[in-house]
Amino acid sequence: MRKLILVKHARPQVAEGISSRNWHLSDEGRAACGPLADVLRAHDPGIIITSDEPKAFETGQLLGEALGKPVGTAEGLHEHDRSNVPMMPSREFLSMLALFFRERDRLVLGRETATEAATRFQNAIDRIVSTHDSGNIVVVTHGTVLALFAADHEAGDAFTFYRKLGLPSLMTFSIPEYRLEEIVERVPA
Repeated sequence: MRKLILVKHARPQVAEGISSRNWHLSDEGRAACGPLADVLRAHDPGIIITSDEPKAFETGQLLGEALGKPVGTAEGLHEHDRSNVPMMPSREFLSMLALFFRERDRLVLGRETATEAATRFQNAIDRIVSTHDSGNIVVVTHGTVLALFAADHEAGDAFTFYRKLGLPSLMTFSIPEYRLEEIVERVPA
């Protein structure tokens, strides 16, 4: 059985005044990619595909180097578009995200609804799976779209998943059913 391994990128360096879309990995995030590669090695990935956001791409590059696997990017894997949202206190941000996940068709935060983000991400995953028709696939992405994907494939509540997933973390799904097989909420350092 083939696997799709969705990875939430490693910890970024938070930079006030810079959109989170443009954040790079922190030193801690780069260091976490070694243990993450050790976890992924057991899944024998054939390829690593990342979003084009620096924190995801850098995570993928470090994994590719550690595992000796090719790395590429694909459109549609980026985080829920909240490029127009300024930094906000954690409590306020989480409150808005809870509403975002609960009212999926309402524009609550950012430039796309949860439904729009989930559809975009699902289409990207479908393209990747159909293009790479053999071997296990690692996709390095972001927490919100990963949680939406899991919830859409009967894995539970999206906000609950979002809150549980560390930096980095991963979920393994069967291909082609996208049935959740495993969750690693936090990769041990």
